[in-house]
Amino acid sequence: VEKIVYASEPFSDVPAYICLPGNVKPPYSVAICLQGHSTGMHNSIGVDRDDEKKKIQVEGDRDFAIGCMKRGIAALCIEQRSFGLRRELKQKKISPHGCHDAVMHSLELGRTLLGERVYDVDRGIDYLSGRKDIDMKSICVMGNSGGGTVSVYAAALLPRISFAMPSCSFCTFRDSIMSIYHCSDNYVPGIMKYAEMADVMGLFAPKPLVIVCGKDDEIFPVNAVKKAFGDLKRIYKAAGAEKNCHLVIGEGGHRFYADDSWPFMLREMKKR
Repeated sequence: VEKIVYASEPFSDVPAYICLPGNVKPPYSVAICLQGHSTGMHNSIGVDRDDEKKKIQVEGDRDFAIGCMKRGIAALCIEQRSFGLRRELKQKKISPHGCHDAVMHSLELGRTLLGERVYDVDRGIDYLSGRKDIDMKSICVMGNSGGGTVSVYAAALLPRISFAMPSCSFCTFRDSIMSIYHCSDNYVPGIMKYAEMADVMGLFAPKPLVIVCGKDDEIFPVNAVKKAFGDLKRIYKAAGAEKNCHLVIGEGGHRFYADDSWPFMLREMKKR
């Protein structure tokens, strides 16, 4: 595990961990791991943010990189804007919700925080392309909650991503962010004039996709997830790739379900 920093855009460097498995030989398949609303990327490797020598217990299978390396997959754990080391520190008065200030600043610039986070993922892929030990044809993006939302949009928009596993984020807009209180980082102004979330995710077809949700998730209701997945499945069927689209429903709430989800993803990766 190595801590790195790569450049995204002026005044916006991205801290990250690059994690390589010890049980397989390169070139490695790699998962870009995105934490949601939390104390940051350190959760992906199961260490304390302020003392990286101190191991911590990470709930809800959110130690993504540990799960990747156990399965022979490398991981790039990105510190997303407004989380962890990139949280707002300079303003005298900071919004109670960590993302709100960054969302407002991005809107003032004609951008969205969600789009900026996707851009950081793309620059992370640039970093990976400069390494000789990464299989650039086997890049997965994954994350839970806010990290899952960025995974959805990154998969839809970035052609170098080959696999996606968003967790507790895919739903209908109507039944989630339009009906239930959510962080402002989820919103793209005007998007519902043109698309529902299944339409956005459908841009990833025919590439392999594992959608993960919890049956008791209160902010992404499972019935609405099933409805959105039905719409998505029709898009994949039209692309001749219905078998590449999977839904995993975990027996719990708003979290990742590693043991339920990884078997589907590993089978898809082995096909390539």
